[in-house]
Amino acid sequence: MGSRPSAAAPKQSMIIKLDTRKSLEENAAVYFEHAKKAKSKLQKIREVIGKAERELADLEERESIEKVKEEKEQKREKKWFEKFRWFISSDGFLCIGGRDATSNEIVVKKHTTPSDIVFHADLSGSPFFVVQSEGKPIPQQTINEAAEATGAFSRAWKQGLGYLEVFYVKPEQVSKEAKAGEYVSKGAFMVYGKKNILRVGVKCAIGRTEDGLWMCGPESAVEKHCKNYFQVTFGRDKPSDAAKTLRKKLGGDVDDIIRALPPGPVKLVQKR
Repeated sequence: MGSRPSAAAPKQSMIIKLDTRKSLEENAAVYFEHAKKAKSKLQKIREVIGKAERELADLEERESIEKVKEEKEQKREKKWFEKFRWFISSDGFLCIGGRDATSNEIVVKKHTTPSDIVFHADLSGSPFFVVQSEGKPIPQQTINEAAEATGAFSRAWKQGLGYLEVFYVKPEQVSKEAKAGEYVSKGAFMVYGKKNILRVGVKCAIGRTEDGLWMCGPESAVEKHCKNYFQVTFGRDKPSDAAKTLRKKLGGDVDDIIRALPPGPVKLVQKR
């Protein structure tokens, strides 16, 4: 006997409920209206999906652009002075300072000439800052800015001090030769002769230069050289959290930003 043919799948039927109180035409009109609303909802769903797809494509494109920027920044050859504290004064002078005892030694011994000016504060942990004159007269504005940077990058920041006295001298007044019975530790120097003292506020600003460098220093200098910048004062935010905020606003590398910020908790206020 041959095998029996398989039964065809039963056709699904649609049950349409009618309102017996209405005529056939009225019932049809109701279903037509339901169909219109369903079609409208379907169109809105398609529009929402389309918008989401476009936003996703834009996000992927932005992420791709950011990735390219990050790769370029990672490949960027760092300038020699970025290993130190640094900023360009509003008059165009390069000012560099030590980050620790070792870099203090390097700044004073290797990057100071007789026509420069050396800055320091009588506070443990203060950096030595140098304005590199390149043989040109150093304006008072630059002197004030270098003094302010010396205060901002000292331990006065962590201590939450509002003001600090900073002094500046000629390079010839700075020496590793100690007085009889005294010892000069690594990163420290003896300063002889008259000190020029300035009282400065412990504050600074940070922004990105046209070259994409993160510059942190006196607000007057940062304002001059950075299109967008933030004022930085003693606050409650960790440098790492502040760096993420700055990266979100201005781009760049988080590690570079952290290295540029003062050594302690901060508060950011966008100025431009």
